[in-house]
Amino acid sequence: MKSFTEEPGAATGGGPTHARSGRLFRKYATIFVAAVCLALVTNGAFDMWFSYQEQKALLVEIQRGQAESAASKISHFVEEIEAQMSWVTPLPWNAVTLEEWRFDAVRLLRQVPAVTEVAQLDSAGHEKLRVSRHAMDVTESHVDYSRDPMFVHPMANKTYYGPVYFVDGSEPYMAIAVAGAGREHGVIVCQVNLKFIWEVVSQIKSGTRGYAYVVDSSGRLIADPDISLVLRNTDMSGLPQVRAARLAQADADEPFTAVDRQGKPVLSAHATVSPMKWLIFVESPINEAYAPLYNSIMRSAVLLLVALALALFAGLLFARRMVVPIRALQEGAMRIGRGDLTQRIAIKTNDELEGLGDEFNNMAARLQESYATLEHKVDERTRQLELANLAKSRFLAAASHDLRQPLHALGLFVAQLHGRVRANERRRIVARIDAALSAMNELFNALLDISKLDAGVLTPSITEFPVAKLLERVDTTFTGAAREKGLSLRVVSNSAWVCSDFILLERVVFNLVSNAVRYTSSGGVLVGCHKRGAKLQIEVWDTGPGEHLRRILSPRRTR
Repeated sequence: MKSFTEEPGAATGGGPTHARSGRLFRKYATIFVAAVCLALVTNGAFDMWFSYQEQKALLVEIQRGQAESAASKISHFVEEIEAQMSWVTPLPWNAVTLEEWRFDAVRLLRQVPAVTEVAQLDSAGHEKLRVSRHAMDVTESHVDYSRDPMFVHPMANKTYYGPVYFVDGSEPYMAIAVAGAGREHGVIVCQVNLKFIWEVVSQIKSGTRGYAYVVDSSGRLIADPDISLVLRNTDMSGLPQVRAARLAQADADEPFTAVDRQGKPVLSAHATVSPMKWLIFVESPINEAYAPLYNSIMRSAVLLLVALALALFAGLLFARRMVVPIRALQEGAMRIGRGDLTQRIAIKTNDELEGLGDEFNNMAARLQESYATLEHKVDERTRQLELANLAKSRFLAAASHDLRQPLHALGLFVAQLHGRVRANERRRIVARIDAALSAMNELFNALLDISKLDAGVLTPSITEFPVAKLLERVDTTFTGAAREKGLSLRVVSNSAWVCSDFILLERVVFNLVSNAVRYTSSGGVLVGCHKRGAKLQIEVWDTGPGEHLRRILSPRRTR
């Protein structure tokens, strides 16, 4: 009787078992914490990113609204001046007196405080009258402005907006020229103080340090909270946001991050002032604009750290609840493996681990019962081996019987070759010898398979082949034996195909034909086949006594 008791350490490869007891705990704790951390960090990162984009878009939208509101005020301011100027040029020069024109000009100066000077040009471009707030009136100066843009452009396009200029380095001005209804009405030219624009710009506040400024179509600064920058004729066209806006490259629906005059990053939005094509920009420093977002990110980061700490605690607790019963399973399995079959594992977790412990206990109980009846099982195994040897002996006997047929045919063919035979008969005998050798080779290949010998059976190898091939082998193998006994052997061929194991089917048919030739003393043997529905029936008929008819001539069927 063999002993199943193992040496200490054999179940774990000879090494100490408790040296690895903490690895599972660390692994599960690490995996759980890593998974939770990954989910929290990913969610937090996406949330921060989208919050950043939304906050950025919201800030730019607010600044764009401020810029559009200021642009609308400036456009309305210019449009009001144009509307007042249109009332000053209602009739041609030859229809009113100079005093009437002066009266209209003075009224315009009173109604529009931003207009500091009004000049009347006749249809030829000569100055007829100039009324100013800061200088003496000029009458009939006849200064020729016929080639000046203040006259040429309004005569062609009705309205002209001149470039911004500065009077004695102080406040910015611009000229607005409006032509009358007809060419003979001439042109009225007003010099407009742009201080109003500065007042509009200086009132815009984006946060605590945000500001607004206006540039003309060439990118020159014309309004800024710092008037000194305007007086220095500052060129803003080099700033990326100004350059992009002038080239119509800035997408109105996308936030645009740019730099200010000192090169510091700012959040910028702009709007176009019609009809002068000026650009008003509202900007705020990035660190101030994103201060609420940074505070929100900090709060999210703190919450994330708290969540990670909770995840770590939960992971450690979860891993401990898993590792403790697994360690109990490990120790119990080690004791059972060392031969202590009375060992039982007690786990109360109400889950799969408890079920696994119950399976170990059942296994130990079955092993204990199995060892108690081991001698009986050994005897039973011995009887099974004897039966297997007996089956193998029977199989070898059947194999020797199958090999006897082609050997017997070879003996007959060799005996015929020793006699005097003609050349064509010799060739036919040699062909039969080849066929018999081929049959023996196939039998050896099938019979010498160790697995088949051990099993005591031949496993069928199903293939599709013509039945004529099998019948030719019958004719080749048994014609000589039948002729020696004075029997006639007739094999009726058929063109049908069958699906079967060629070797096994050949063994069956060869046994039938061999018995027919052996037990028939006179007459002959007939081998043939015919179809019955989807099956093919092979039959062997002889003229023997027939005492073994049911056992020998039983028809064999195969598909």
